[in-house]
Amino acid sequence: MARWCYRHRLVVLLLWVGALFGLGFAATTAGTDYANVFSLPNTDSKRAYDQMEKAFPNSAGDTDTVVWKVDAGTVRDASVRSRIQPVLDEIAGMKGVGQVAGPYQGERGAAQVSRDGRIAYAQITFAEQANAVPKELVQKVVDTAQGAERGGLQVELGGQAIQRVQEPPTGLAEMVGILAAAVVLFLAFGSFFAMLLPIGIAIFGVGTGLFSTQLLSHSTAIPDLAPLLATLIGLGVGIDYALFIVTRHRRGILRGLAPEESAVVALNTSGRAVLFAGGTVCIALAGMLVTNLRFLDGVVIGTSLTVVFSVLAATTLLPALLGVLGTRVLSRRQRRKLEARGPEPERASGTAARWSMTVQRRPRIIATLAIVVMAVLAIPVLSLHLGATDQGNNDATTTTRKAYDLLAEGFGPGFNGPLQVVATSGDTGALVKDIGGTPGVAAVAALPPAHGVTVIQVIPASSPQSTKTDQLIDTLRDRVIPDAGVTAHVGGVTAVSKDFATITGDRLPLFVATIIGLGFLLLLIAFRSLVVPLTAALMNLIAAAASFGVLVAIFQWGWGLGLLGLGKEGPINAFLPVIMLSLLFGLSMDYQVFLVSRMHEEWVHTKDNARAVRVGLAETGRVINSAALIMVCVFLAFVLSGDSGAAMAGVGLAAAVALDAFILRTALVPAAMHLLGNSNWWLPAGLDKRLPHLAVEPAETPSEDAAPAGGGASVVHGFVRDAEGAPVDGAVLALLSTGGRQLDRVTSLADGSYIVSVPAPGTYLLSATARSYGARAGHVVVTDEPLVHDVELAEGEVDADAVN
Repeated sequence: MARWCYRHRLVVLLLWVGALFGLGFAATTAGTDYANVFSLPNTDSKRAYDQMEKAFPNSAGDTDTVVWKVDAGTVRDASVRSRIQPVLDEIAGMKGVGQVAGPYQGERGAAQVSRDGRIAYAQITFAEQANAVPKELVQKVVDTAQGAERGGLQVELGGQAIQRVQEPPTGLAEMVGILAAAVVLFLAFGSFFAMLLPIGIAIFGVGTGLFSTQLLSHSTAIPDLAPLLATLIGLGVGIDYALFIVTRHRRGILRGLAPEESAVVALNTSGRAVLFAGGTVCIALAGMLVTNLRFLDGVVIGTSLTVVFSVLAATTLLPALLGVLGTRVLSRRQRRKLEARGPEPERASGTAARWSMTVQRRPRIIATLAIVVMAVLAIPVLSLHLGATDQGNNDATTTTRKAYDLLAEGFGPGFNGPLQVVATSGDTGALVKDIGGTPGVAAVAALPPAHGVTVIQVIPASSPQSTKTDQLIDTLRDRVIPDAGVTAHVGGVTAVSKDFATITGDRLPLFVATIIGLGFLLLLIAFRSLVVPLTAALMNLIAAAASFGVLVAIFQWGWGLGLLGLGKEGPINAFLPVIMLSLLFGLSMDYQVFLVSRMHEEWVHTKDNARAVRVGLAETGRVINSAALIMVCVFLAFVLSGDSGAAMAGVGLAAAVALDAFILRTALVPAAMHLLGNSNWWLPAGLDKRLPHLAVEPAETPSEDAAPAGGGASVVHGFVRDAEGAPVDGAVLALLSTGGRQLDRVTSLADGSYIVSVPAPGTYLLSATARSYGARAGHVVVTDEPLVHDVELAEGEVDADAVN
């Protein structure tokens, strides 16, 4: 497939461009039909909502609030009323506004003025829900209301529709994330064209995924949160997957392969790993379905579809683009060096090799330090409080936050989250009296009954996000309502948030067990080991605990919120653990596959665990860290989205990816594997026979003339040292056939270690050269087993065999 895409690159490119613009045109023409169907079956708040919907079917429009405060006098003063009432009348006359209920309208309006008379509010009911209200209308309402301000009179607005117009421009977070990723890619590749490849693949993957999701919103319930999360995950995986493949392709060209052969090898190795990794991400996302929270179904559809398109773009569009660029995926310096000196063997960077050796020498110390760091970061998770953020968590400069604070100041902290007790039978008068005498209730009032349903508005004495409010809801449900002998249910936004947090907490263990179990099975089949998947599962749990600890410290405790410009501390959104754990488990599986597959390849060749772990870390550490840095940039950019949920998810995922890549995969995993030794690769013989064979990343296919006929492949490995026993870094070792044809060529690592591939048993010549040293060569006899062969280089000495 890779070869076909490479040779028919213009056809593939046209197909992808046509798909992107075709889906874009169809989606733009059809518009959006996102439905925030938030249903919690078999909960008390859902029963309350159902009864209210029957009794008040026409109260469907979004209700927003205009709040004003005077520094002196009262809001009833003629000078204040003469400025506010005409504004309210003008807003009521706007097309799209259903009604405006102000404080200057009879006895009911009097309740909309605070006790000290300095704060009042009016309710604006739009004809449609917040997402459907035109932004132009909302902005006109804001401008008209704030036009009444003067010295000593403050006017602010709150509500969902108002929230939409103060959000940053759509696409700002995405653009910042892409620009940050471009900088990292350019520093990693040193080539402008190579930098564009991963970004282009991510744009095609996310674009087609989002347009498809938008079209699907007309046939299934997809919440408006889905495209935001799909963009978040799509940009991250799209850039990372292309980065893995392009890195392997560049390595192939530098080793002397033709661009087409290099692209085919890259797709047949890293491309397979990308397919596997993309599948694991989709499986982790599908794990959300076991929670039985139906509004998450649309999130699964949108995010999974975007991941699928990103994988398709990486495995079909990318080889076509590689064919268009040819050798221009290399920097100019690399191309000039390749022309002047010819192919060079790939070698791990000095820093990566040195760190890999350090981990091998001191695995206990490094593992202990890594565990201590992760444990300290996980401590805040012990005080995790799930709930829902509201406009009280917005930045202090926004009008929605100011309106929220004014209402809390004038009418009590519980005014922004009233409870609705919906009674269908019994003595509601007695229930109102009992509720009024319940500790924690600031005010209670019964609305006129309709269709046999009475709605009792309860204002708690505590804020909507307080645990005291949660306790009040439990008290009403468990004691007050049953004691009154009334059939009633407690609803309202605050009650719904509490029920959602309870359900999420109850179902979270099943969800975690499901995605860990699926991940374990996939890694078990891929690496034919029990210890590797067990280690990965444990690392995923550690990463999750530490990342949620960071979230709690920032968003719940408020550490650093001011620096990030993210408003006020509050609870962690109840839906976040499910979504974030799905993404985290899927993304961390990518790094685990990429790291361990290289170790597994080395283990299969040498059966030397220490070498396998050392070489695997040295050769993949830099790519994993670069990929993680790109994801961190993309995720952190969503702090600019203006959506508190997206900002929280972005910070949480950025912390999770950073901790996973820079501490777990780079330090704790290899250190643990050094300590576990050969048991890393243990699998019972009976299970080994029953498991299917899956090659996640097969060995690169050698050229047809690379091996003599007959026999199986093996390796020669060992260390290159000088006369005093010190390792020789950068020595070039070549394996030649008896006819003088070079079969493999490698460079020794910082510890002097090397490994060359032998195509079949037989006698070969192994030569070694290094700067400041002479050359040495000797015959080696290789059987079916790996051969350990150390080489000693003497300064200035040239071996006759090497000359010959």
